[in-house]
Amino acid sequence: MIRWLKYLFLAAVALVLVVLSLANREFVTVETLPPGLAAWAGWTYAIELPLFLVILLSVIAGLLIGFVWEWFREHRHRAEASRQRRARAKLEHEVQTLKGRANEGRDDVLALLDDGTRTG
Repeated sequence: MIRWLKYLFLAAVALVLVVLSLANREFVTVETLPPGLAAWAGWTYAIELPLFLVILLSVIAGLLIGFVWEWFREHRHRAEASRQRRARAKLEHEVQTLKGRANEGRDDVLALLDDGTRTG
């Protein structure tokens, strides 16, 4: 059921994109600098693209900028999680080492039973 809803949603998005593309086929000029600033700088670049391509590329650029922004913003949380994972692994290793020392020279079955009653 969920798979069909996903396919239906993707089909609807594709249909909207096709309709948007067909409705906005006229060409527009995209310039890197406004005319006043281009005259002052003595340099400009312009390209003619279909309007639907400008719209889709703008959406893609916005998504990429948002993903990168979030990746940088969440760096602090990922670093803290990594530190906590390392600390947990170190503590687990220390617990296993201490259990090994406490059960040194004892029967393996009795040591397992004793560990089970202490932790449970």
